[in-house]
Amino acid sequence: MNRRHFFRQAGTAGIGAVAAGALAAPAIAQESPKLTWRMTSSFTKNTDILWAASTDIAQSVKEATDGNFTIHTFAAGEIVPGLQAADAVSNGTVEMAHTCSYYYIGKDPTFALGTSVPFGLNARQTNSWFSIGGGNDLLNEFLGNYNLYALPAGNTGAQMGGWFRKEINTIDDLKGLKMRIAGLAGQVMTKLGVTPQQIAGGDVYAALEKGTIDATEFVGPYDDQKLGFVKVAKYYYYPAWWEGGPAVHAFFNRDKFNSLPKSYQRILKDACANANMNMLARYDASNAKALRQLVSEGAVLKAFNQQILDASFAAAQETYSELTAKNAAFKKIYDSQQAFKKDAYLWAQIADYTYDTFMMIQQRNGKL
Repeated sequence: MNRRHFFRQAGTAGIGAVAAGALAAPAIAQESPKLTWRMTSSFTKNTDILWAASTDIAQSVKEATDGNFTIHTFAAGEIVPGLQAADAVSNGTVEMAHTCSYYYIGKDPTFALGTSVPFGLNARQTNSWFSIGGGNDLLNEFLGNYNLYALPAGNTGAQMGGWFRKEINTIDDLKGLKMRIAGLAGQVMTKLGVTPQQIAGGDVYAALEKGTIDATEFVGPYDDQKLGFVKVAKYYYYPAWWEGGPAVHAFFNRDKFNSLPKSYQRILKDACANANMNMLARYDASNAKALRQLVSEGAVLKAFNQQILDASFAAAQETYSELTAKNAAFKKIYDSQQAFKKDAYLWAQIADYTYDTFMMIQQRNGKL
């Protein structure tokens, strides 16, 4: 090959490389576009573990995209009230929200199954059902009717049964009680004589202090101590049989989510999974210290007795029979959870229950 022919070939190759580069740059730009979204929360900033999930998601997305995808976070009330977060996402006011599905049972009781239902799944079972048991697909099939897409983005673990102005020793003590309680548990409580109230977290203390309500449940010791409920109601009951492992979700406007590059969708999924893990870890690390503090401030710990638990379980089963008979969407998701729970508890009682029970005895005996 002579020199002239060699350089002619090299020049042609160089032109090809420049052309390829010119084509590649816009393609990369399209895969990592500059985007700014808004996320509204159903939670206030003083419930910092719940709120932190929003900022966890935003920070993860920002870092994973080198700042190309920015999510601005807004606490409850800054754009819309906490209990209107899903509506704001559905109608496109904001692109996403951090919220609890069961806040929206007024639209359809099926929403409750996205978070927690009485005598439902615990935290580990909830995460497993969503990720492995088909739960996420079932929930999103339902949420498509509202232009919503959801990803688990938090779990509190089993919650406390709440704060009461008086002791609850019998079923009759529940009759006529006005209680702030979220989700399907309110319908079950109605069968026990309670008048349920759905009040956003930031408004609960004032309602309890003024006597607008007689009792409230919220989350557990860490949040309850920060919110000061012990100052206005001293009887602190457990467990919250209506929230054995409630999921908190990131709700996305479905059209907006589907329009994202696949890489951004993957980043959001990973960011939500990280927030989901972090929330449960934070509560596990914080609740014991807060519980000790609450007791020192005058909280009287009380367990719901067997009569109340049995009556509550029966009322829950009656409620589910009524709902599954008339609501096909509810039945489809509820049946899936029930089947999953049956097997999950078969396994849990063999290993975890035996191990945990032994270790709890050691803790009570001062050996840990």
